[in-house]
Amino acid sequence: MDDLKTTLNTFSPDDRKEFRQFIQRQRRKQKGRMDVRLYDLLSEPAEHDTAELLRRLYPEEPNAVAYYALRKRLMRHLMDFLLLRQHQQDPTAAASVRGLLTLAHYLFEVRVGRLAWSTLRKAEKLARQNEQYELLNAVYNLQITHAGSPHADELTDIVRRRNLNKRAADEEERANIADSLIRLRLRQARVRGRAGESFDAILQEVLREYDLQEAFARRPALLYRLMSITRAAMLVRRDYLSFAPFVMRCYHLMEKRHGFQAAHHEAQVGLLYMIAHALYRTRRFEESVAYLARLKALLDAGPRQRAAAMRPRYTFLLAANYAFLDRNADSIRLLEATLQQALPPRELLTARLGLGFHYFAEGQYQKANQVLLAIGRTDHWCEQEMGVEWVLNRSMGEMLIQLELGNSDLAYNRLRAIERLVKERFGPAGGGYAAVLGFLQLVRDILDDPAVVRTPDFAARITQLPAFVPLEQEDLQALSFFSWLYAKVQGRPYYPVLLELAGVAEVAPGPAA
Repeated sequence: MDDLKTTLNTFSPDDRKEFRQFIQRQRRKQKGRMDVRLYDLLSEPAEHDTAELLRRLYPEEPNAVAYYALRKRLMRHLMDFLLLRQHQQDPTAAASVRGLLTLAHYLFEVRVGRLAWSTLRKAEKLARQNEQYELLNAVYNLQITHAGSPHADELTDIVRRRNLNKRAADEEERANIADSLIRLRLRQARVRGRAGESFDAILQEVLREYDLQEAFARRPALLYRLMSITRAAMLVRRDYLSFAPFVMRCYHLMEKRHGFQAAHHEAQVGLLYMIAHALYRTRRFEESVAYLARLKALLDAGPRQRAAAMRPRYTFLLAANYAFLDRNADSIRLLEATLQQALPPRELLTARLGLGFHYFAEGQYQKANQVLLAIGRTDHWCEQEMGVEWVLNRSMGEMLIQLELGNSDLAYNRLRAIERLVKERFGPAGGGYAAVLGFLQLVRDILDDPAVVRTPDFAARITQLPAFVPLEQEDLQALSFFSWLYAKVQGRPYYPVLLELAGVAEVAPGPAA
């Protein structure tokens, strides 16, 4: 896809209207502007290759040189538009401080000292509120340089504020070092096979070494960075049971002792999402939805651009929670509405795969098949974008959909492709994905003889799959596939069995012949 078109496709309808008006801001050539014509072509739903764009823009004589110059001009418009919008939507951002600094420099050069100092005080206040320590240092240095002005603050007071800021800046530098060290030690712990080692102990050791316990406890931005590191380690280890109470304890201590200010909006949004996701993974679905409600209120009250970026992830997690709260129809409505919007590639793939699962849970196999076919990307492309595990989940979903539709040949083809992928990547035994090969063998047996699901031997083999034991600790994605086998053995619909095994509905008797 055209990279410029991909970027423009991320715009909402309102953004597209505003950008088109922005291009014409110079009030010249209101009709027939070539940059507007190129923008209109790139905004069309259809994909146009370079030859087609040249033909449409220059019907009499295609001009490649002029075309690429036009693309550069449109890209400059785009960057100017985004920069201006950033100032409008987030007036406390670092860009605003830089702008004030630039204005102050100019005013000092043209000897308008009173206004220059007034501008510097605004820059200082803005930088301090947003914890922009490097920029704040630049503000103080400029104040010290012009401390001889009759409009200046007392030099001793400037130096005092500058020294306080230097300590905070030094704290941030030590936090950066601790960030790298924590990541390194967590990675070493995994390599040595010490997955059971408490990440809490690793973190506390580094924080003590760099005297940062109090800094992380009172500065939301640093706490968010720390939790991001920890969460990355926990996602690899799937140790959500340990991470959920840890991140919740840290968040509520911060909230109680120091609170979250407007400048901490991004950190607070990120922390609330982490909590909601960890609660979902540990099957505390109602609590997860409650934290998502707090997250939504924060997004609605914050900058529009940040809300737009986070909204898809919020929606996906809310839909996933609803599926395990016996509200699968609500999940479908949420994702169908989301797919009506322009989404970046990762979010688009996530939405389609999620919607396919929700249709499958409702027994709407044709719809599930259509939504996965609409992905329209090869396994290799999806793996580069989303990772091998996402590809496995998609392929296994496609296999089960074809089986339910009675398309045994297509299901066999998908099964063999999954087996080949697992064995090529992780060895003949499947490595960490050995359970996938065991699952595929059971599916193969069903394809060979559907009546096999009623035999005691088949029911017993399900419980022996290594990754599916114990059920109360199993990953929800793996559990969803296991539930399909369990439902087949019991001769019951899939969705009620999934809810039972997830612990949100009363469990029926176990597999029987």
